[in-house]
Formats: sequence, C-alpha cells, structure tokens
Amino acid sequence: QVQLVESGGDLVQPGGSLRLSCAASGFTFSRYPMTWYRQAPGKERDLVASITTAGGTNYADSVKGRFTISRDNAKNTVYLQMSSLKPEDTAVYYCKTVFHLSAYWGQGTQVTVSS
Repeated sequence: QVQLVESGGDLVQPGGSLRLSCAASGFTFSRYPMTWYRQAPGKERDLVASITTAGGTNYADSVKGRFTISRDNAKNTVYLQMSSLKPEDTAVYYCKTVFHLSAYWGQGTQVTVSS
C-alpha cells in the first residue's frame, strides 16, 4: 500500500536550516507529483511546495527564496531544504501524493523555530 514517511523535523534557532525527507513506497514514485504541506497549531494545513514528475517546482509566497523542494527518484524520496527559518515556520510538515484519485499523507514531522 502507499506509504509516506517524513523525517528530519527538529528544534532550530531563527535563521537556521533544516532538511526534511519524505520516503515513499507502494507506488511508482517517479510518475507522481509530490507536495509538502504544513499545519501550525490552530491553523489550516497549507501548501508549502510542490514538484512535478519533470522536476518543475512551485512555492508558497511565504517560503519563496528560502525553501527548496527536490526529489530523488532512485531513492523514492522527496526533500524540503529549509533555510533562513523564522518562528512563523513552526508547524507540522506533511508530504502528500495523489495516487489513483486518492490523497495519501504521511504522519508529519514537527519543525519548531525558536531561540
């Protein structure tokens, strides 16, 4: 079955960097777009970045120039490189794919930006 497992979340100081990973299994990873979302306490889950099968990317305005999404099809993994982190980036980060018209989410990884 489709599984997405995020990792890499941590407590980091403002201005710091972090790389999140999402390992996928149960489907042909290279054939599907992948997306990162985040959800802060008391807020809705928002799109952060997406990547197409061809490597095209799209970002939320709030993270443009600071975050980079990438994928390694050989490792069935999508990454989110985050830099210049701000306290407002604090959230649980999720990866998502849509497979056979159904959305699949990972369990999330916590990112906390605080001094």
